[in-house]
Parts: sequence; structure tokens; C-alpha cells
Amino acid sequence: MRRVLFVPLLLGLALAGCGGEDPAEPGPSVAAASSAVSPSAGPVVGPAVDPCKLVPKSDAEKLTRTPLDEPVASEGSCTYTGPVTGPTAQVEVYVGDGAKKMLDIDRDLQHSFTPVTGAGDEGFLEDGAVFFRKGETWVAIRLVLLNDPAANRVPLETAARAAAGRL
Repeated sequence: MRRVLFVPLLLGLALAGCGGEDPAEPGPSVAAASSAVSPSAGPVVGPAVDPCKLVPKSDAEKLTRTPLDEPVASEGSCTYTGPVTGPTAQVEVYVGDGAKKMLDIDRDLQHSFTPVTGAGDEGFLEDGAVFFRKGETWVAIRLVLLNDPAANRVPLETAARAAAGRL
């Protein structure tokens, strides 16, 4: 009989020990956590670059050589797509770490790159995309069209130079 009572008691104690923090005891507040970070811990960052302003709709339409829908913007990117009635066309603009990461991945995959001059401090062109850096800001412009990628090289270089001029 004592064993029968002892097992539930042990089970109850084990479960109580796995409960984590006592909800009655408050944890560190968000204010306390944020006050632990010094305001001088990192560089002061200016306003974010708007990818849709780097490559406005008119420039995206020059790239695709077809009308495009209004852009869909999110933090660090802007996407223009062709209407659902066609033709297939899309322009994607990425600014910041994501743009640099895309370049790094394509390099790791051993894509072939051509240097681009006049687009910031350094620039690289591959089939369907151009990457450039101006100062510390990286930009990637990707183009999706159902055509020969060679036909897109000059328009991508032109778009990169125009976008670099807007940075």
C-alpha cells in the first residue's frame, strides 16, 4: 500500500520540478533587457534604403520590356511581377545583407560572373542577375524572363548603374 502512495508522490514531485519558472515570479522585463544594451554598442544607422526607389517601376518595365503590376515591398526587397495575363516577367530588388548573401551563395555554387563597371564600387553580372556595392550597401537585381539571358545583360548593367546613382 505504501508503494502505491509513494509512486504518485514521486510523479507529482517530478512534474513540479519540470515546470520551469514560477509564474508568480516575474522574469526580467523587456525594459530591463533592453537597458542592458548600451546605445553606443554599434554604429548609428541612417534611414533604410527603399529598394522600390532604387529601381522604380519605369526602370523595372525597361528591364522586362513589358508592363508590370505595382510593386510588392517588404523590408529589404521590392518585387515587380507581370500581370497574370502574361507574359512571364519579374524584377526583384534586394538591398543589404540579403543581397550580399545571394552573391556569396552564387559564388559558392560556382556561377560565372562578369565584372560591371560604373555601378558603385564593385559590380558583378551573372545570367539573370546583377550585384553591386556602393560604400557598405549591397544591392541585387534579379530578372526573370523566358528569353535568352544574353539579351538581358545590357539592360541589367544599365539598371545597376541607374540604381547605384540613386544610392
